[in-house]
Amino acid sequence: MQALHAILAAAILIGGAQIAAAQQQRPQIETTKVEGTDNVYIFRNGNHQAMFVVTKDGVIATDPVAYGRPTGGQTYVDEIRKITKAPIKYLIYSHHHFDHIAGGQAFKDAGARILAHQRATQRLKVLKDPHTPLPDESVSNSGKTIKLGGTILELKYVGLNHSDSTLVMRLPKEKLVFVVDLLPVARMPARGMIDFYPLEAEDSIKKILAMDWERLIPGHPDGRLGTKKDVQQQLELLQDASAEMKKLGQGGKCWDTAEKEFQLPKYATLPGYANGLPFMARRYCGLWGRGT
Repeated sequence: MQALHAILAAAILIGGAQIAAAQQQRPQIETTKVEGTDNVYIFRNGNHQAMFVVTKDGVIATDPVAYGRPTGGQTYVDEIRKITKAPIKYLIYSHHHFDHIAGGQAFKDAGARILAHQRATQRLKVLKDPHTPLPDESVSNSGKTIKLGGTILELKYVGLNHSDSTLVMRLPKEKLVFVVDLLPVARMPARGMIDFYPLEAEDSIKKILAMDWERLIPGHPDGRLGTKKDVQQQLELLQDASAEMKKLGQGGKCWDTAEKEFQLPKYATLPGYANGLPFMARRYCGLWGRGT
């Protein structure tokens, strides 16, 4: 057993080192076209990324990803301008967390109409973050479809999950979805589980799996695009985590004892396991140890 643990620990360290080395080698700003498409791009700023779509009638952009990066929003606009001079018609916030949506003023200045889920609008009105312009339009739970220059982009609300305001964005022709934070690709969920809704997230993921798509663009660069197999793995990870902590929590072990005993060895080789496990333990302890 000790040998197994040593092997797993070594694999985690090696995997983490490889990811860190790859990230250090990459430039801070990077824009790439999604393979197999004519007009879908990924903009990356450090460890955050967004999707934008170029059409003959204008651009649909998502998430400025400029939190803590004062010129990040303008840099994103400048990257779009390297590809097209078409007007930026829309900027869509994936959800209300600032690490993804701060920095939108440059898009506003460029004439973009900002959209977000209605709960994101409600939160932003209260918080009044100077780096995050308020949405011009709030999307209800029934969602919205944007049609621009022959491109169709569906904005779908699938319920509570990583946040209460997440919009899943689907390009039906390209068979792509853009899902931020809820669905990392082949890695452990990271620290963003503060307002995570564990049981509801499982239902959200099932709804996403039922949609017609082939590749998933995540909100953080995980090395590749995701597949339905990756999404199924994330669903099973959450289900296994919930079942494990349910035993500990209902056994009266939350918080400290449960957090020390909580392990998911089946997933120990996933990148981010060592760092992500404590955050997952605390959130699920909150569910099964406190009922919240």
